[in-house]
Amino acid sequence: MQLDGLNKQQKEAVLNTEGPTMILAGAGSGKTRTLVTRISYMLEELHVSPYQVLALTFSNKAAKEMRDRVSTLVKSDIGALQITTFHAFCARVLRSEANYLGLSKNFTIYDTSESKAVAKAILGRHGISLKEVSPYEVLYYIDDLKNNGHYVDRDENLEDFETDKSDPFYGYYKEYEAELHKANATDFGGLITGVLKLFEKYPDVLKRYQERFRYLLVDEYQDTNRAQFDLVKKLSNIHQNICVVGDEDQSIYSWRGADIRNILDFEETFSNATLLKLEQNYRSSKNIIEAASCVISRNTQRKGKTMWTDNPEGESVEVVECQNDKQEAEFVAGQVKKLIKEGIPCKEIAVFYRTNSQSRIIEDYLRRDNTPYRVVGGVKFYERKEIKDLIAYMRLVVNGKDSLALSRIINVPARGIGATSLRKLETEAITSGSSLWEVICDIVDNPEKYSHLRLSAKIKSSLSSFTHLINEVKIKEEEGAAPSDLYEKLLHESGYYNFLKSSKDYESMARIENLEEMTSAICQFEDTNERPSLTSFLETITLDQSSTEDEALDTGEVSLMTIHGAKGLEFLYVFVTGAEENVFPSYRSLDDGEIGIEEERRLFYVAMTRAMERLYITFAQARMLFGQLKFNGPSRFINEIPEKYYLWRKATGGVLSKGSSFDRDWDDFSQENPFDDDVVFQVGNSATSTPSDMPKAKYPKGSKVVHTLYGEGLILNSEGFGTDEKVTIQFSDGARKKFMVKFAPLTLL
Repeated sequence: MQLDGLNKQQKEAVLNTEGPTMILAGAGSGKTRTLVTRISYMLEELHVSPYQVLALTFSNKAAKEMRDRVSTLVKSDIGALQITTFHAFCARVLRSEANYLGLSKNFTIYDTSESKAVAKAILGRHGISLKEVSPYEVLYYIDDLKNNGHYVDRDENLEDFETDKSDPFYGYYKEYEAELHKANATDFGGLITGVLKLFEKYPDVLKRYQERFRYLLVDEYQDTNRAQFDLVKKLSNIHQNICVVGDEDQSIYSWRGADIRNILDFEETFSNATLLKLEQNYRSSKNIIEAASCVISRNTQRKGKTMWTDNPEGESVEVVECQNDKQEAEFVAGQVKKLIKEGIPCKEIAVFYRTNSQSRIIEDYLRRDNTPYRVVGGVKFYERKEIKDLIAYMRLVVNGKDSLALSRIINVPARGIGATSLRKLETEAITSGSSLWEVICDIVDNPEKYSHLRLSAKIKSSLSSFTHLINEVKIKEEEGAAPSDLYEKLLHESGYYNFLKSSKDYESMARIENLEEMTSAICQFEDTNERPSLTSFLETITLDQSSTEDEALDTGEVSLMTIHGAKGLEFLYVFVTGAEENVFPSYRSLDDGEIGIEEERRLFYVAMTRAMERLYITFAQARMLFGQLKFNGPSRFINEIPEKYYLWRKATGGVLSKGSSFDRDWDDFSQENPFDDDVVFQVGNSATSTPSDMPKAKYPKGSKVVHTLYGEGLILNSEGFGTDEKVTIQFSDGARKKFMVKFAPLTLL
């Protein structure tokens, strides 16, 4: 076994095989190589049987890479060696021991959609409307229980996690688990808690696994939740040969259940633990790694590492101040184009952003430059489902004969017009030689003419509401209404926005951010066109998308990704965009106080340490968010980089090595929440508004109104003022709908 290529600390991590060990492996410190060599050393030099080793990680890709690398280093057969994911390991255990838990060996593992169906059925049994409680709320509650290691008949409360069994949601959880058991099924979280239950209820089974796995290794330990921590603690209880490898400074997945306490408290759990640190960085230049280290040193939730490198000093970090997000995207696209001309392969360039919605404007400018790019771990902005859905709504408004667009959104969100009903309508259109839209409009106007279709009253009502909305928008468009106003009307009055908002899950919130970014896209289109229309906007984005569709360079593509998706990757040139308060750190993180800020700082550290040779950090003085210009100010994290490591310049040029047009003493400012302040400029209106100037709501909460289509109703909620006023109305038939007041045919009673 060759250890010559390892540094002193890496060798120590390889050779220290007995007893509990925690290896703190900083960014770019050769963690995977060290872990692979450690496993190989045990098999080759210590003659440990592969049957006695268990290595756990978080992705099939990482597990396969580790196994492949071990197999190239080890001469003997490693067939019995388990290098696998937590979930795969637990699934294997449960299939072997299924009879103990009343399952058969061929049990089913439910995915999210199947779990949602169970939760939905449970709510229905209790007579609870999906508008009152979303199935996703139930599933998030259940996930939280399982991430913390709870199962139904676990008697004791877990450390720092108390379960209120009188909570109605706990009742839904018990019913959910009963339904899964009846179906001989489990979900992903249940794989972990199922094994915990097995081990706690049947100590002999636990002992068998404890005796078998003499050596236990856990990769990416900072990403484990409490249930996974409990699992590895139980498995390692006899031999105590547990080795965990992780970096508390890269713990960025708390929203998925990861608990940083697992790494911070390791030495308390295993009192005789050895702590080793891999602090030499092999990836980044000295300037980059030292700048990143200064930022992360502000965190209190850390074990404490001092990263260093023998790499050259390299270029200074570039902090680029832009007037607005358009100039930021233009700068990034222009700089990328320049780098490619200088011979830098596209695949060595990456653009990072905090949220998926930020990719839209960057994609626009890359397409204009014919720069090939790929959105890593995601979908290009205009190809995302929610964006394509709203584009289909707009396409139908401008072209009623676009049956493809109509078929896509006639039941999105769900209106009770399923595949069978749609086939009836399409067949009728073919038979009559009419377009699908013409048939639907005729059914609404002359229902008796189509009695042979046997459409239910609910479907007829849904078709009526749907055509009424589309026709209203058509009329407004003919009258010259702004495309952004038409889009807002479609988004809200179709029910699409409320449908996503009611889900309250992470994915739906991301979709909402994308739809709000679409508002910004349309507003910016309006700003740069004298006579903007829906037709011209749709034409522009269609042509923009097709411009690089067939482009393919031997050098690959520029990578665009969220910073969460960038973890574990490295690039020669990295652009970190949107480094502003309320963007990065995100406005949601500010609600979580210092804990939230520390995780955002870890995310910023991850972003910085992906860069090998050159790091650009960009921010905009003004950014279009949800159709409005926001002035958030530079991110506090920029202020935490010592001046000696960066050059500050404006996107138009001009290097500012000492300070900028912004005062760099932002400490007081950064504790506030400028996202909600009064410095807001509405697009298309040069005047600013202050609270004293704001007009009162035309339809305040509690008002009674009449809608020309839906009849009498009560205003449940009123948001905004003037042309931005939106109302939620409960109608006498029980329907609840949201309207933009400037479009809705409403009369106060």
